[in-house]
Amino acid sequence: MKKTTRQLVLNKGAEKFIFRYENGREDKLLDALIEQAKDKRTDFDWFDAAVLSFKLTQSLIGQADELLRENTDAQIHTH
Repeated sequence: MKKTTRQLVLNKGAEKFIFRYENGREDKLLDALIEQAKDKRTDFDWFDAAVLSFKLTQSLIGQADELLRENTDAQIHTH
């Protein structure tokens, strides 16, 4: 099965932070957000990490809803 690559983008002033991750590897993305927020060499802070974490959560909820709809539709059509 082919892995789907997803991305989260944060525009902050003149900077753009792009985080790419494979579907199912959201844990690694969260680790990267934490490391980036800890890194004092960038303007990416804990608020930014929270914003992207929220966006990730919303995306996962959307994916779960889509799977539930697909499963419900499949069950309706098989009965």
